[in-house]
Amino acid sequence: MAAALLANTLYSLGFVLEKRALTSLPEVTIRQPARLLRLVVGSPLWIGGSLALAAGFAAQLVVYRTLPIAAAQGIFVSGLVLLVLLSARLLGEETSGRERYALGAILLALLMVVLSLREGSDTVSQDAPYPLILLVCVPSLAAGVWLYVSAERRTRNRHRRPTTGVEYGVAVGLLYGVSSLAIKGVSSRLTTHGIGGAVLDLLSSPYPYLLLFTGVFGLVMSQAALQRCRASLIVPVCTTVTSLFTAVLGTLSFGEALPDEPLRLALRVAGTALAVAVLLTMPKHDTAPQPSPPAKELASP
Repeated sequence: MAAALLANTLYSLGFVLEKRALTSLPEVTIRQPARLLRLVVGSPLWIGGSLALAAGFAAQLVVYRTLPIAAAQGIFVSGLVLLVLLSARLLGEETSGRERYALGAILLALLMVVLSLREGSDTVSQDAPYPLILLVCVPSLAAGVWLYVSAERRTRNRHRRPTTGVEYGVAVGLLYGVSSLAIKGVSSRLTTHGIGGAVLDLLSSPYPYLLLFTGVFGLVMSQAALQRCRASLIVPVCTTVTSLFTAVLGTLSFGEALPDEPLRLALRVAGTALAVAVLLTMPKHDTAPQPSPPAKELASP
């Protein structure tokens, strides 16, 4: 529990620091990934945010070794409250009434998931069949990249109303959902005795390669989206998609059984359905005031 709360704090702080750094940088785009990386790694503030996210990743490894996947996701999503508070305090972002209701409904949905858990009766699985993991992850990665590219194409239309970033959040959330499953898999591979055996065991699995793909593409896609949209909206959407993806598909892939009691099963299913319904009804166009825009784009070398 302590590791999960620490991961929440580090992730929220990391995203806010990266967003603040991006507002002072020239416009970045996924069409120029090398330039994007060159700009962000030159920002000390962005480096600080990245280090906070990396520390959150380490804390997440500890969580997945001690808690069931669904329980971990319920605790992770509680960090949305801290993210919204930090965004308002440090970024000057304001959320609309409809968005605040949506965030409240998301927290309620994941509280229902947490209440469906019972200590001692929920197993923590340590392994999953590799073909099943690939069957779940590869189509999800393709869907995330396709959705992001489609959103980018629509955004380039000059007459289109400003987007809230829901589509970006869903796309990046799918990639981070795959990354979350890979983190769970990595935590299960670290049980081998001896560093050499653990490394060989890990390299023979698909998890490090999934992490490499989601790390590179997720970084480029998330930074471009985070610069264009409010962190207080795009990060909660991304987090919710990641949590639902991991809780549902991760539970099934790693063989962590669903509750057998009718009430607990109803809470878990209803919480998942409510979170999905909220995502589908969130506003697609932005009406809230934006913080100061990024500087004009510099000429490409």
